Amino acid sequence: MKNELFVTAGEVAQELGVSKPFAYKLVRQMNEELEEKGFITIAGRVSRKYYEEKFYVDNWFQRSAGKHKMPEYCELIEKVRNQKYPVKIKFGLEICYFKEDETFIGEMTKDQGFDFLLGSIHFVDRFAFDHKPEHWIGIDVDTIYRRYFEDSISLAKSKLFDGIGHPDAIKLFGHRPSFSLLGYYESLAKELSNSNMYADQNSGVARRCSKTSCLGMDKDLLHILKKKNIKIITSSDAHSPEDVGDKIRELEICVANA
Repeated sequence: MKNELFVTAGEVAQELGVSKPFAYKLVRQMNEELEEKGFITIAGRVSRKYYEEKFYVDNWFQRSAGKHKMPEYCELIEKVRNQKYPVKIKFGLEICYFKEDETFIGEMTKDQGFDFLLGSIHFVDRFAFDHKPEHWIGIDVDTIYRRYFEDSISLAKSKLFDGIGHPDAIKLFGHRPSFSLLGYYESLAKELSNSNMYADQNSGVARRCSKTSCLGMDKDLLHILKKKNIKIITSSDAHSPEDVGDKIRELEICVANA
């Protein structure tokens, strides 16, 4: 019977697709965080609520997006690779990057046989900047932008990924900082070059927020990436079949004209 209050290290290993020793390390780390907040903990298990908040963000994710275990995905990859298709199919992961979880990301993806790993930023600390526009009410836009690009630069420095997804998606709801972003663009391009990573120019942000965001990356960011000889790929960031290939030609034109 599933314990509603606690999750064990064994359950963590199974759900996240990591080794048991690493799962115990994660449980110990979470318990240490809880102890610092004054909570009493039990060795080898951790509050289920805290675990789910840390790894699945909130109940909305589990209700609306759901989750699949890593072994299930790897099994699907193996099945498809054993078939013959008229097109080449590549398999990978888009991973939401948090600097404090770099070790976990490395452990989770090691020797899994993925064709690519795409790192992306969807949260600044616990702020889900691309979830709902009303979440921006009362937010210091300048501070969030600085943290967003600092995290993006750390992502590039981590050398965990082949590319960075939608590098300036933070603009989707129309919020802009009061300062120039050129310095951050230059730093990001430098670290992408050092890590031999590509940048993803996609139509997802504009499809969601056509009234507040341009198609693909900001033109200045594109220009700097091209100047630094960063490879730029185009994608539709499709979350449903009908969006596959959306505005690819227009994205390529934006890149050419930057």
